[in-house]
Amino acid sequence: MASELYNTIDALSKEKGIDPQIVVSAVEDAIVVATRKYYKTQENLRAELDKETGKIRAFAVKTVVEAPEQVEDPSLQVTLDDARKLDPNVEIGGELQIPKVTEGILGRIAAQLAKQVIFQKVREAERDTVYNEYIGRVGEIVNATVKRIEGPDVIFDLGKAESRMPRKEQSRLESFAMGERVRVVIARVERASKGPAVVVSRAAPELVQHLFQTEVPEIYDGTVVIRAIAREAGERTKIAVMSKDKDVDAVGACVGMKGMRVQSIIRELRGEKIDIIEYHEDAVTFAEKALQPAKVSRVTVVDSADKHLEVVVDDSQLSLAIGKKGQNVRLAAKLLGWKIDIKSEEEKRQEVELQMSALVGSTSTPLDSVTGLGEGLIEKLSAAGVTTVEALADMTPEQLEAIEGIGPKTVEKISLAVNNYFSSLESGEVVAAASEVEGVAEPPAEGEAPGEETAAELSAEAATEDVDAVPESESAETAAVDETPAAAGEAAEGQVSSDDKQEHEK
Repeated sequence: MASELYNTIDALSKEKGIDPQIVVSAVEDAIVVATRKYYKTQENLRAELDKETGKIRAFAVKTVVEAPEQVEDPSLQVTLDDARKLDPNVEIGGELQIPKVTEGILGRIAAQLAKQVIFQKVREAERDTVYNEYIGRVGEIVNATVKRIEGPDVIFDLGKAESRMPRKEQSRLESFAMGERVRVVIARVERASKGPAVVVSRAAPELVQHLFQTEVPEIYDGTVVIRAIAREAGERTKIAVMSKDKDVDAVGACVGMKGMRVQSIIRELRGEKIDIIEYHEDAVTFAEKALQPAKVSRVTVVDSADKHLEVVVDDSQLSLAIGKKGQNVRLAAKLLGWKIDIKSEEEKRQEVELQMSALVGSTSTPLDSVTGLGEGLIEKLSAAGVTTVEALADMTPEQLEAIEGIGPKTVEKISLAVNNYFSSLESGEVVAAASEVEGVAEPPAEGEAPGEETAAELSAEAATEDVDAVPESESAETAAVDETPAAAGEAAEGQVSSDDKQEHEK
């Protein structure tokens, strides 16, 4: 018959759910610690519990060697001759157990030390048992009872063990009362934890998935499949579902008649918003659905390898697509597994314009590449800040006339030269030499036959680049007169073209 001590150990083992031999080993280790403290020895001590009598005997264990010179540590080794004085059957290499008296000599301090050792060993064994029990159940939904609240953590009773729910695993919408039963997800199991080793969660997406499986029969039997869940506990959840039966509407099955099914889940989650989205294999279509309730104008795949999307929405839909503090687009990105950049139509337009201007600005052709523009004209344009053909082509006639020394006739000449330059680029034809093009005559004025310009006019144009200037003091009816370095009145008639004469006569 087992002793009363062993019966107590057996009852404790059943209560803690651990092996009785673990408790027995803890008791034996406690006696060894207390004996070593009492005798103040470094001998190799060992204790044994007699299951029948309940007595615990302590021994000093020494290894048997043959000769005295082989004894390196007298507290751990003994010669064969000395060992056989205590045990005639001992052999070389065996162990000699020397009894240590423990009854009546281990006082209160030793008993207290033994008690601490027993409790520590039992706690470690209990923690190992809990770890082995729940490590394979991570992600499982269990029913738990609120046991107590320790600061921000909530302690639950799982039946066989305690669990804790840290603040980050809680929904901000929830509060708990003592004795309340709730469904929780086993998030992880920690071996080296001071408190309960099992950590549970009410913020995990698995909780929403379990609730849908419970409330929606089509999900439970596999007709409707949950493909992805993105959740921010206490705020919003997006869930993507797909139907394996073409006659079953996946979204409608989850919503239920008049929203009864999804409303039941929302009540369980204390009012958390839930978006149910139909799953699509095509990332572009799926992104349009995932960003609901915002309406998407277009979706572009920026990089399929890096899973990067660009979404353009109407200006009025931008804030709705982004959501409060970016929540809508953040959940959509989690749901898709893609990076999403959202831009409004105005932002996209500005970006395109910026890219186009950068592209145009990156190609700069010097003015001397255009035949038909003399050195004097190029110098005047450069002085006004116009140094490239592209910048010259973007200028309006009014802007050109605002430059000092350039009149309407010269504007026409510049336009003709620039058009010929771009035409030659498009057609691939070789542009004529600058000397041949510089002498191109201006279009004849109304009522004047071609070729009426005098040699004096052409020479004056070659010298001054035919640059017209209209002084501000002249009235609108006064014709433009070419400026030359000569003094006023010198060869004035030879430097004025037939067009200018006619305009002056009018």
